[in-house]
Amino acid sequence: MNASTHRQLADFIWDICNLLRGVYKRNEYRKVILPLTVLRRFDCVLAPTKQAVLDEHARGDGRIDTVKHRLLQNAAQRPFYNTSKLDFRRLLDDPNELAANLVEYIEAFSENVREIMKRFGFETQIAHMAEKDRLYQVVQAFASVDLSPSRVDNMQMGYVFEELIRVGAEQSNEEAGEHFTPREVIRLMVSLLLSPEPDLGKEYVVKTIYDPACGTGGMLSVAEDYLRDHNSQANPLLYGQDLNDEAWAVCKSDMLIKGHDADRIILGDTFTNDGYQHRPDGQPWTFDYMLANPPFGVEWKQQKQFIDNERDSLGWDGRFGAGTPRITDGALLFLQHMLSKMRPPGADGGGSRIAIVFNGSPLFTGDAGSGESNIRRWIIENDWLEAIVALPDQLFYNTGISTYIWVLTNRKELRRAGKVQLIDGRQFLIKMRKSLGNKRNELSQAHIDDLTRIHGSFAHDETRDLTDEDPVTHQPRTRPRVVSKIFDNDDFGYRKITVERPLRLNFAADAERVERLEDQKAFKNLAVSKKSPGPARDAEIAAGRARQDEIRSMLGLLGSCHGSVTVHGRDGFMAALSDACDAAGVRLRAPERNAVLAALSERDPEAEACRDRHDKPEPDPELRDTETVPLGEDIDQYMAREVLPHIPDAWVDHARTKVGYEIPLNRHFHVYEPPRPLEEIDDDLHHLEREIIGLLAEVTE
Repeated sequence: MNASTHRQLADFIWDICNLLRGVYKRNEYRKVILPLTVLRRFDCVLAPTKQAVLDEHARGDGRIDTVKHRLLQNAAQRPFYNTSKLDFRRLLDDPNELAANLVEYIEAFSENVREIMKRFGFETQIAHMAEKDRLYQVVQAFASVDLSPSRVDNMQMGYVFEELIRVGAEQSNEEAGEHFTPREVIRLMVSLLLSPEPDLGKEYVVKTIYDPACGTGGMLSVAEDYLRDHNSQANPLLYGQDLNDEAWAVCKSDMLIKGHDADRIILGDTFTNDGYQHRPDGQPWTFDYMLANPPFGVEWKQQKQFIDNERDSLGWDGRFGAGTPRITDGALLFLQHMLSKMRPPGADGGGSRIAIVFNGSPLFTGDAGSGESNIRRWIIENDWLEAIVALPDQLFYNTGISTYIWVLTNRKELRRAGKVQLIDGRQFLIKMRKSLGNKRNELSQAHIDDLTRIHGSFAHDETRDLTDEDPVTHQPRTRPRVVSKIFDNDDFGYRKITVERPLRLNFAADAERVERLEDQKAFKNLAVSKKSPGPARDAEIAAGRARQDEIRSMLGLLGSCHGSVTVHGRDGFMAALSDACDAAGVRLRAPERNAVLAALSERDPEAEACRDRHDKPEPDPELRDTETVPLGEDIDQYMAREVLPHIPDAWVDHARTKVGYEIPLNRHFHVYEPPRPLEEIDDDLHHLEREIIGLLAEVTE
């Protein structure tokens, strides 16, 4: 069954929705379609062993439940079973009791399937369809769909589930990308993750694979298939967790049908209810491989209190010791969660590898010292970041934005130690004949293989002949493009330095500047009281106003002596102010003195620099600026080259220096497009003029 066939099957199943019109809104169709598809799949899978299960069940109920359960599983040759004589076709034999019989049929499943159907809330939908006289037609339609493994294998069934969820989410304006990832993107992720592994060919190799946002289980399934394709004796153990009931139910169904331990798929919030925090022996859970496509740009406000508490109480012993990103995007929280579950590296082949899909935000969002920057710093300084692959846009079903695959590990190859590889795969695409939501591009297997080879070759400035569109002629053009660059870890780090310049002020006691004193908060507060209305409050206000008059009088004396004189320096003016205070018998308190200085001063680049009590230049906050200095460059040398030739009196406030990390991938692969020659532009304009004149002539004839 090929990809187009699975789409046809999904379309056929959605056509059944026509039977639900008027009874359900469009965004409610999947409440019926998804659980019935899962139920029909179970029905078809169990059909070959149906009689054997009934025979085993008929032997009596006197045995211990656990023994009976195991015997029924053996009879079904599956980790689940159904002890009812009914199936989808027999359900149709009694239309009048269909609703009751369908509920009874579901209750006859083993507990693991009943739990799945419970999460769908399907019993409510059965009653609703029966009340509206639609249940028989819907069940009849599903009974005609052959979902047996011989017709639809497990991988194709996964495609069908994902297609149903995608269309359903599209109809209800939800983000389908929260549930699943295009399979070709998963294949690329798995290939990047597993292709360098030297031990996958060993007999009976056991590998653990974990997805903390597993959705319908697509990533786990593709990773398993990759391992088995390369080693039929491999024994991958799949683990996952997801918050969405529908996606979890589909994933658990898939695991049951494939014979995996479906209890390893946990329902719950990965952040606040980590299903894989501690093993039964008390040791922390760790995994060989981890994959994830966390939701893009989804806020984590509801989990904020829990996450902040873990960060503050556990620090580096918890998952979020490096910091937390802004509240509007929790993608980096998933990566920190996964990094906390890496196996310790060692000579026995320990360590872990991680592949995760991000949008562009985690590459550069956040200034030095921010949560995002600190998380990047923690990752890169620990030498965990191996590679980042830029993908084409319009690759996902729910968004057309650019996406990136991050590959991380705590056991880099020796040649990769201290290095990060950036791969530009934005031109590795083929256009789809028919778009699916926002998905208009896809990766071919040849693209996946080539990107994997580029990753494996680990070569700086490796090129490929790639075809893109000329921005002027809009014609396709093929030219060599750099697709791989190798950087030192420090290349992504920088120091954000604060450049200060001295505060330079002139002072005058003319009438205009003295008038500004009335707007100074410290001066106005002299006549403000916080006491309750009454004699004490009135007395305090009167005293404050009297104090204001004393200061005004003192400034009048100062103005009579120096009103027309501008003093180009604070020290000189302070001497004059001190003389005026002595003459008026006024002693200014610190807030009052600061208010007077603020009112009577103006910035003057020609004035002397103001100095503090240690005789050091006092910085001017209005002239404060920042510079970004690469981590590998000396700050003093940078200042001597870039700043001091233009601002000789500038200096660096080292106490304010912050270290930041960003990964400007697009900038590193930017290709300069030279402007077109003026002659060509002129020719084009003349050509357009002639065309316009010709068109006007046709209109006026």
